[in-house]
Amino acid sequence: MSTIISVGIDIGTSTTQVIFSRITMDNTAGYFTAPRISIVAKDVFFRSEVYFTPLKTMALIDGDAVRDIVAEEFRKAGIRPSDVDTGAVIITGESARKENAALVLEKLSDFAGEFVVSTAGPDLESIIAGKGSGAYQYSIDNDCAVINLDVGGGTTNIVSFYAGEVTGKGCFDIGGRLIRLDRDGTVRSISPAAQRIIEEQKLPLRVGERATDEQLLRLTDRMAELLAEALGLKEESTLLHKIQTPNSSWLGQTHTASRICFSGGVADCMEQSRAGTADFLRFGDIGLYLGRSIRTNPLLAAARQVPAHETIRATVVGAGTYTTSLSGSTISYSDGIFPVKNVPALKLSYQEQQEFLDKGGESLYQKCRWFLEQNDTENLLLAMPGKLDPTYAEIKHMAKCIVDAMMRALPPEAPVIVVVEQDIAKALGNAMKQEAGNQRRVAAIDSIKIDVNDFVDIGRPLMDGLVVPVVVKTLLFG
Repeated sequence: MSTIISVGIDIGTSTTQVIFSRITMDNTAGYFTAPRISIVAKDVFFRSEVYFTPLKTMALIDGDAVRDIVAEEFRKAGIRPSDVDTGAVIITGESARKENAALVLEKLSDFAGEFVVSTAGPDLESIIAGKGSGAYQYSIDNDCAVINLDVGGGTTNIVSFYAGEVTGKGCFDIGGRLIRLDRDGTVRSISPAAQRIIEEQKLPLRVGERATDEQLLRLTDRMAELLAEALGLKEESTLLHKIQTPNSSWLGQTHTASRICFSGGVADCMEQSRAGTADFLRFGDIGLYLGRSIRTNPLLAAARQVPAHETIRATVVGAGTYTTSLSGSTISYSDGIFPVKNVPALKLSYQEQQEFLDKGGESLYQKCRWFLEQNDTENLLLAMPGKLDPTYAEIKHMAKCIVDAMMRALPPEAPVIVVVEQDIAKALGNAMKQEAGNQRRVAAIDSIKIDVNDFVDIGRPLMDGLVVPVVVKTLLFG
C-alpha cells in the first residue's frame, strides 16, 4: 500500500480555494494473478477558507495576491511544496478568460512541484466539478444517469454521467457574479453575457443606476430557463447559443435529465434564498437572486434532485482528488523518462491507426509532422486504440512503424511515448525498446482515456515501478 499527497487549487470567477488530500493505492489483485494497482481511498484532510478571487481590474487577476493566499494555506496545512506528489491548479470560469490567466498560473509554479497540473478549460472543469460534487459516484452506485450543474460566479459547467461514464458536457455563461452591485442596488458592472439577456428581456439595467428586486429576478428567472433549455427540458432559444462559453462542447442529450445535482457557490445560494429575511445583496452580486430562480423554476424542480456532497468546493475537491489516474500495471518504459509535463496528445482514430499499419510508418510520420506544425510544438504523445489480442508479428510491426515515424518526426532529445487503449502496453513497449535500441527513450502505457486536444502529464513510477500517475487535461485560455 502506498499513499501520496495531492493538492487542489481553484482560482474561480468568484472564489479561490485550496485543499489537500491523501490518495492511497494498493494492489487489488489476488496472489496468483497479475498485479492490479488501484486507488483505494481519497481523504481530504485540509480545506482552506473560501476567498474572493482578488482582481486588479475587471480584466486582470491579482496574481501576487493569489500567490499570497496559496502560500498562507500551505503554511496553515503544514505542507511544503516538496511534500506534494500530484494534484491540479485549475483556473476556472471567467478567470480563465482574464488577460493574465496564464501568467497567474506561472506565479504558482513553485507550489506545483514536479507533477501538479496547471490547467484551464470549461469541458475539463465540468467533469472535475461533477466528480467533486458526488454526482459521478452517485451515477456509479445507482447505475443511472445524473446531470451535474456547477453554477459558479461566471459560468455554469454541466456534465452528464451514466454509470460513471461521461455522456455529455458543456458550459454556459450563467453565474452569480455576472452583475455586481453596491449595497443599495446600484449596478457596478455587467458582463457581456448578462447584457445579452438584459437586451432580450428589455430590462432597464445599466451601470451606475439602481436595480430593483423585480428587475434582477426577471433577469435570473431567464437564466434559470436557459439552464432548463440546456438540459433539454425546454425548446432551445437563439439566446442559449449566444451565451455558450467559448471553447466548450455543446452538451447534447444521451440520457434524460431525470436526476439533477447542483454544485458551485450558487447551489448554496439556493438554500440561503429560502429564508424570508435573506439579504439578497449580501455578496454584492446576483448570486442569491439566481439561487432563488433556479430553486423555483418549475422545469428544474420537476427533476429528482440528488444532494451534492460538495457545493462551493466541488471544483477544488475534484481538482485535488479526481484529476490523477493510474496507468495499467503491465506497462513498459525506459529508465528516467518520467516525469513529463504538458505533452500534447496526437489522438488517432481506429481508421487512422489501421492506415499506418497497412501502409507502413510514412503515413504516421506525415501525421506527426502535421500535428507538430499545427500545434507549434516539438513534442507529442501518440494516443491510439491498439489491437485486441494481437499476434507477436502484429506487435513487432506496430512497434516498428511507431518508432520509425516518431524518431524521424521528433527532435533527438524527445522521448517516444505511446498510450494505447487496449491492454498491450508491456508487449508493445518492449518491442519499441528493441526497435529504438539506445537511440531513444521510449514508453508505452495503457488504461488511460485521451481525447482530441488533450495534454498529458505522466509522473514518476509508483508502487515499485508498477504504475505511473497520469493526468489528462486541457490548456485553454481566452
